[in-house]
Amino acid sequence: MTTQQLIEQIYKKQSFLCIGLDTDLEKIPPYLLQEKDPLFAFNKAIIDATHHLCVAYKPNTAFYEAYGIKGWQALGKTIDYLNTNHPEIFTIADAKRGDIGNTSTRYAKAFFEEFGFDSITVAPYMGKDSVEPFLAFENKHTILLALTSNEGAYDFQTQILEGAALYEKVIKTSLTYKNAHNLMYVVGATKASYLGDIRKIVPESFLLVPGVGAQGGSLKEVCHYGMNQDIGLLVNSSRGIIYASKNQDFALKAAEKAKELQLQMQDELKALG
Repeated sequence: MTTQQLIEQIYKKQSFLCIGLDTDLEKIPPYLLQEKDPLFAFNKAIIDATHHLCVAYKPNTAFYEAYGIKGWQALGKTIDYLNTNHPEIFTIADAKRGDIGNTSTRYAKAFFEEFGFDSITVAPYMGKDSVEPFLAFENKHTILLALTSNEGAYDFQTQILEGAALYEKVIKTSLTYKNAHNLMYVVGATKASYLGDIRKIVPESFLLVPGVGAQGGSLKEVCHYGMNQDIGLLVNSSRGIIYASKNQDFALKAAEKAKELQLQMQDELKALG
């Protein structure tokens, strides 16, 4: 999916919602455990109930790796289902990969070619030669961890080095990478006030913003500081949507929560004009 196609979907659906498929067998409705593939059964029900309200889904691969080969198979079935039935949806592999050279290329081939994801999250700590192999894939997007929503982000990311925060240096340096136009950035909703400074560095880039909902981030603040003329935001909610109920109405309740966010996003788009 190209960036322009993503923007078109945002306007069409009046939504820039990304739903995180962090599917945990300990949290899904117990009756689904009787299914042959409970992970996929849960994901399919969530997708069927919410696909018209969001523009992206973001499976966190840890929730699938934890179940070994069966988990990987469920992840593959989930992405196949999305690519076949909802090709307009932007898919994000929240894998946080990052290694040098050929290893990164193999990670990229796994998620872009074998699974068919549109994008992947990547940790930038190892630098240029750990990121550029992902950027080499045409019409695929690399989402760089810039300023995350967890408490430990203050350990390193906001430390001042030579007059600038480390996360700012990471973003500025990434703009020198080959095919940097394929970059997006992770910025946590719990650090919405930082978005204004980040927008000065990457005014046109898309930002993936987790932390709205269960982590307490404010959608209005995120939009105020982070929205650009092409919207430029993918706001993620995971637990607040997919675990809205543990009963047989879980998909319906998930859709209700997603609808609440979609309507708020529609208001923000109207305010933007």
